[in-house]
Amino acid sequence: MIEAKSLTLEKTVIVGIINSQQDAVQSKEYLDELAFLTHTAGGQVLQRFVQKMQIPNPKTFIGSGKMAEVENYVSENEVTTVVFDDELTPAQQGNIEKILRCKILDRTGLILDIFAQRAQTSYARTQVELAQYEYLLPRLKGLWTHLERQRGGIGMRGPGETEIETDRRIGREKISLLKKKLITIDKQMATQRGNRGALVRVALVGYTNVGKSSLMNVIAKSKVFAENKLFATLDTTVRKVVIGNLPFLLSDTVGFIRKLPTQLVESFKSTLDEVQEADLLLHVVDISHPNFEEHIESVNQILGEIQSLDKPTLMVFNKIDAYQPEPWDETDLMAERTSKHYSLEEWQSTWMHRVNDRALFISALNKENLQAFRERVYAETRKIHITRFPYNHFLYPEGLD
Repeated sequence: MIEAKSLTLEKTVIVGIINSQQDAVQSKEYLDELAFLTHTAGGQVLQRFVQKMQIPNPKTFIGSGKMAEVENYVSENEVTTVVFDDELTPAQQGNIEKILRCKILDRTGLILDIFAQRAQTSYARTQVELAQYEYLLPRLKGLWTHLERQRGGIGMRGPGETEIETDRRIGREKISLLKKKLITIDKQMATQRGNRGALVRVALVGYTNVGKSSLMNVIAKSKVFAENKLFATLDTTVRKVVIGNLPFLLSDTVGFIRKLPTQLVESFKSTLDEVQEADLLLHVVDISHPNFEEHIESVNQILGEIQSLDKPTLMVFNKIDAYQPEPWDETDLMAERTSKHYSLEEWQSTWMHRVNDRALFISALNKENLQAFRERVYAETRKIHITRFPYNHFLYPEGLD
């Protein structure tokens, strides 16, 4: 199921829509992210197509006129892959493949492909493979050319349908085996977590590509893989960290993303156990991203799904070195000043108020404000530790030297 990453960039086109759920600005933001996902997967985005419509076409997702436009571009530019920003039904995917005669993916399929490339350990590969099978099972009809025999006609009746059912049965059996394998690994990991003792547990959470792994490397002096691509880290990394003389466990978890496929949320529930069992969450945010507040909402939504939204949390706004507010002309009486024009100081004041003074502003890359970060993390972990072990309070002073 999991294939090696291709060395050549695939010529790719991406497609999105504008409707009541997402306006033109949001659609552009989603397509920007889809383009970044495509680049991460090994594709080169040549063109974007956007159509304004209330509801997606049930047969082809976009209208016939726009589809003809995409078809012409795909044919003229030898495009090999077309990626749709929203999840396609199996019927839509099959219909679009017949029209465009190239590989068709949706956001879910693309994210699954990236996860397959990035999975390093047996556990991560098993989780991804399970998600892939669950995603592909209802789409078997359009995946293998031998299944076209189910069309019927002279000499074509019967066997095709048998082959489809055989493939589906094999798929269902594979899903069952992978689930059993995950249950076994989950028990092993639960035992490992239980063997870590009573140390305070701190988990890094946040949107993908916000700098969690870079921060982990700085704090824990570890060598967690980090690069400027989405989902650089899939496997949870746990390190013992000592600040002052206070030890605690720090875990780096998989990044979240908007429209995260249901299959992945389910498959990675065990990885997210590190979040569920954490005593303190460090919610890392890329403040240099123009839509970072939407990212915060997306992360909070997933934290809510795994019953972790009410945990003690510090908001860690990373990449302050890269933050650039949009310019605003005060003399232009028609221009409206919005949050996109806020200075870094204004954002600090805003978020300090929103989260009751539980916000930090740092640059993990340039190591800005890291001393203040360490002091705050020390204070929070100390508070949890002495609650758990009140007789140890004299071992740990209230502040760092």
